[in-house]
Amino acid sequence: MKLRKLYQDFLRFVGNYVLYILIQTLCKTLRIQSSRSEAFHSLLDENKKFVLAFWHGTMVIPWFVNRNLKLLAIISKSKDGDLLAKILRRWNYKVVRGSSSTGGNVALEIMIDHAKHECPISITPDGPRGPNFKMKAGAVITAKKSEVPLVLVGVGYKSKTRLHSWDNFEVPFPFSKVQLVYSEPIVIDKNLSYDETSKMILQCEKKLNELQKKAQEFSN
Repeated sequence: MKLRKLYQDFLRFVGNYVLYILIQTLCKTLRIQSSRSEAFHSLLDENKKFVLAFWHGTMVIPWFVNRNLKLLAIISKSKDGDLLAKILRRWNYKVVRGSSSTGGNVALEIMIDHAKHECPISITPDGPRGPNFKMKAGAVITAKKSEVPLVLVGVGYKSKTRLHSWDNFEVPFPFSKVQLVYSEPIVIDKNLSYDETSKMILQCEKKLNELQKKAQEFSN
């Protein structure tokens, strides 16, 4: 039994390493264009904190593009999350495990604390189980309570395939054109009531879907 477990661990290690190499290689072939606002550039230049949010089905490329910003990433405690967490650690992310369904309150507290005192946050606000393109509260609440801006990112691929998953996960073909469209930093008033915060979540959801649609528009 011990030998079998060692063999399984070895196969898992090899599988994780191969997956990382495949994703890294794919990302490096892509022709990526990022449309960042001057205000967001100022946040980066001044080393200020923020919350970066993009849909779960598009997450690989924004994580790859922003891999050197020393962000904290919230990853679910699922087996798929195990694989993703290992990749993100290789991409210089600090990883915290938790989601709206498992460990949500603890993860939210960690996000708020880091956004206030340590580093920017990246989050997929419709994850880990959806429904897709529907924003949950975590991104807005973190920005509100930590008093840092929220930046939304739409992601479009010129050539891609979609997986049969809840989020219609998009995988770009090698050498595809990719567009990332960033919002202006959105400031969430810390004094908003519960109802006002709920309205803000819906507004941010609408804005992120608009950015997603814009990112998918290619001139040629």
